[in-house]
Amino acid sequence: MKKFLFVLLLFPLIAFAQTTEDQNPHHLTITEKAKFPGGDKAYREELFKMIHAYIDLQKYAVNGVFHFMFDIDVNGKIKNLQVYPKVQNSEMFIDDMLFAMKRVKTKWKPAMRDNKPVESKYVLKINFISDHFDHGD
Repeated sequence: MKKFLFVLLLFPLIAFAQTTEDQNPHHLTITEKAKFPGGDKAYREELFKMIHAYIDLQKYAVNGVFHFMFDIDVNGKIKNLQVYPKVQNSEMFIDDMLFAMKRVKTKWKPAMRDNKPVESKYVLKINFISDHFDHGD
């Protein structure tokens, strides 16, 4: 009986969630994703040049794969950077990474919807390998 009652209570929530998503006029209407000229590999190369030129990675415990999530605006510029997983001094790390990203002079080609540029989200995985380890205090 409890399972039946649970299903009855859950069903309207599922139905509501599906109808609200279908009513979103912007859902799945991007016709072309944002792109960096030369692709992700070219962007990573440019980004690492800027990171090594402007940022001392020894300040951070950055080893392993990080996910950089950011918005690409209609002009091809990056904004609203988020980095996961969080590291020691995350706010400073994110600020430094955003600074390095903005130093890359080549702009992204923004996503397109109905032949018009639109803001979109982008996720980039980057593997950091350094000889710095956080031993704790």
